[in-house]
Parts: sequence; C-alpha cells; structure tokens
Amino acid sequence: MAITEATPGAGMLHGTGGAVGDVDHDEASRRLLRRIDWRIMPLLFTTYAFSFMDKTILSSAAVFGLREDTHLKGSNYSWVSSVFYFGYFLWAYPTTLLISRLPVAKYLAFNTFAWGAVVALTAACSSYSGLITVRFLLGVAEASISPTLMFITSTWYTRDEIPTRTGIWFAGNSVGGIVSSLLAYGIGHIAGTISQWRWMFIVLGIATFLLGFALLFMLPDTISKAKFLTSEERQWAGDRVVIAGTGRTENTTWKSEQMFECLQDPKTWLIWSIALLCQIPNGGTQNFANLVITSFGFTSLQSTLLNIPYSIIATAAVSGTGWLAGRFRSMNCILVGLVVVPPVVGSALIGSRSSIPHGVSLFGYFLLSTGPAGLPLLLSLVQSNYRGVTKKMTMIAMLFTAYCTGNIVGPQLFISAEEPTYDTAFRGIMVCYSLVICLAAVLRFYLRIVNKRRQQEEGFQGNAGTSGAVAGGKVVDIVGGLNVTEAVNEIRLRPEDYEDVTDWKTFGFRYRL
Repeated sequence: MAITEATPGAGMLHGTGGAVGDVDHDEASRRLLRRIDWRIMPLLFTTYAFSFMDKTILSSAAVFGLREDTHLKGSNYSWVSSVFYFGYFLWAYPTTLLISRLPVAKYLAFNTFAWGAVVALTAACSSYSGLITVRFLLGVAEASISPTLMFITSTWYTRDEIPTRTGIWFAGNSVGGIVSSLLAYGIGHIAGTISQWRWMFIVLGIATFLLGFALLFMLPDTISKAKFLTSEERQWAGDRVVIAGTGRTENTTWKSEQMFECLQDPKTWLIWSIALLCQIPNGGTQNFANLVITSFGFTSLQSTLLNIPYSIIATAAVSGTGWLAGRFRSMNCILVGLVVVPPVVGSALIGSRSSIPHGVSLFGYFLLSTGPAGLPLLLSLVQSNYRGVTKKMTMIAMLFTAYCTGNIVGPQLFISAEEPTYDTAFRGIMVCYSLVICLAAVLRFYLRIVNKRRQQEEGFQGNAGTSGAVAGGKVVDIVGGLNVTEAVNEIRLRPEDYEDVTDWKTFGFRYRL
C-alpha cells in the first residue's frame, strides 16, 4: 500500500508506508469482516429472495387457476402484473427520504411485516378489482426493499467490496425463483377445497411476516449500534468505509444541492436509461415465464420445474459478474453489455419458434436468464460511484423509477391476441437489450473521460478503490482488502473526513468503469 500526500495541482509526494498493518492486524480484520458478512449478508439475501418470490409467484399461480378464479379476461392479467409497479413507482422517492432519516433496520422490518400481510391477503381475492388492489399495495410495501439493501451495503462495505456483496444478496432473486418453483410444484399436487394458487400466497405471506422478526432483532440500524461488535470494532468498521468506501451514512440531513447535482450529472441519465431498457424485458418474462413455457408444449407442473435451470443460470450470472466487478475496477460497464448478449440471441430464437423445434425455443428461453444480471451491476455502480447521501439516494430513487417504468411497460408487450407466441414481446426484448449494449459502452467512455480530466486537474492519478483524499490530503492506493486494514491502522482521520460530500466535490475521487 502506498499513501500519497496530495494537494490540488501539486502532483504526488510519496510518503512512507508503515508496518502497522502486521499479521495480527490482518488476521483480526479478516475475522471481523467475516463476522460482518455473516451477520449482514444472510439477512439481505433472504429478504431479497422473499421479495422476488412474493412478486413472481403470480406467474405460477396463473397456471394453477388464478386467472379463472378471479375472472381475468383479455389484458386483465397483464395489468395485474403491471399494477405492482405503479405502487412501487408511487413510493420509490418518498421511501428514499425515509431510509436516510429513520432507523433503517426497523424501517425494513416494518415494511416486511406489511408486505407479508398483503401477500397472504392475496389468497382471499376472487375478482379482478380485488387482485389489482392487493398487487398495488404489494408494490408500495416492496418499494423500500431494494433501496434499503443498497443503503445498508454502502454503509458497511468498501467500493471494492460493494459489487460482490450486491451480487450475493441480489442472487437471492434467482434462488428465490428456484424455491418458488419447487414450492409451486409441491403445492400444485394439493387437492382440496382451497385452490393451489391460494395456498401459494398463504404460505409465502406467513413466511415473509416471520422474516420481519429476524430483521427487527438481528439487523443493526447503523455501524455505531451494532451490538455484535465491540466499540473498537465499530470504530474500525466505520473508518474503513470513510477511507475506502463512499463515506459515512450516519447523522446526515437531506441536502437539496446534492439532489440538483444528481439531476445535472450525465452519468445519472445514462444509468437511468440502461436500467429502463434492462427492465422492460424483465417485466414481461418475469410474469409470463410459465405461460411461455407451457406454449412450448409442457404442462403446468412441468413449467414450474423448467424454471429451476433458468434460475440456476441467473444465480451464476449475478454472483459471477458481481465478483468480477468487485475484482476488476474497469469491468463493470463491460459486464453490463456482456450479460445481455445471450438474451438478444435467445429472444431471436423464440421469435423464430415457428421454424425451429420446441427444444431450440426452450434453449432460447434459458438464454434470457443472464439478462437480470444487468441490474445488480448497475446497483453496484451507483453505490460505488456516487458520494453524498442525498445524491446517492436521489439516484437510487431515479433508478427504481426506471425499474418500475420498465416493468410496467414490459407486460404490455405480451399482447393477449398474440398468445402463445407473443411475437411483439420478443422483438421488443431483442431491441431493448441491443440498446443496452450501446449505452453501456457510452457510459464507460464517459466515466473514463471524467477520470482523465480529474487526473489532469488534480495532478495525480487517484484510485477507484478509495473514497478520495482523506486526513488532510492523503490518497491511499488500495490494491486489496489487506491494504484497507493498513490504511485504517495508519491514517488518523480528521472530522472533515466524516462530512457528507458528493463525488463531484471530493478531491481524489475516481469512478469505477
């Protein structure tokens, strides 16, 4: 590790690296990071898995009698799928205001109780109006989940650790898909007076409600209130994100100037556009998955099982690209472009189903499974490249308005008159993902230009693994996790290092590509 003294325009003055980060400190820091991981990550992973299961079990329920029992006709099912995101859209911005102001763990637990109750109540629906009401309320309840998990991740982890950790908890999506498919398959064999689809919502609703208690009692609101750490460990955990993260998130206030800075930032709109284009395909395939598979000649029960390999591939794509993005600081945008290449091919194959065997069409469906990996890469890019709590939370709100818009539009591309081929939908998926590849390249080019400009203006290279210059101008060359430990042990932070400052105004800040 090298620590450099830097002042605007003064170039680099090499300092001497100390030997404070010795073997004992390194081993202690590794143990502590493992303790943080084992407390935080299982809770985030499980929460995201339930979030995915609760909103996508609708797809399995649709082939087990939900459409018939609730008298859905024409485009009713498409609107039932989309209305979830109207509720999500409505609450996306207000919830980001609350996340940074309220005890975050308790707020997450409260929302989990609410969303579990709404899922269970879905089983009582017997009409289109009832179903569309509970789906809207579910969207409101779940709107807080992803922004809260992002806030918690950037609170506890460094810029190099954020992509991998985001990939871990986002993989809960895909694992949740596997569990929900197995659950639907098992419940699909139940015979009785209560329809199978109603049991799906009852079981998941109760399980989600119970998860709320785990979050309430096990997840700390802040680093300073983490009872599973000692006072010295809490200080260390806080200092490492000040040095190598995106700054402290405690005791901050909403700053309008940071919100306007976010809106003026070109990378904001590039990321927003990519997120929108990624989510239009997701919104359709997520809710019409089982209907598409049954159109290949499989039964309702078989369609639930065939979603398992899809989810396994998605899990590997999300966790694998998350690890690569954390390991290589210039790979994030490249990975966004790469993960959507298979879905372009897959949608083309499904669109040609009339001239190819069903087995090839099913292979094309499996190729769509890497597409969801694009969103967690964007989430980690936002967490790593935005400093300033208000600026970051504004960007998160905008990201999820794009998420909602895409998921509202997506199901509408699945036109009921085109069932079961849905030609318009798969042409739209191919176009959206092709545009993602182009915009990801533009975003990477822009971030690279900004880094070079800042390097010239500030007179030194800087580092995309740190939060910028700290301790009166020291710029730490973070190359690995152990160097973070050395920096925490070696650098004496000043009060101004804990201030809530944006990436634009942070001397020495460099963007991950």
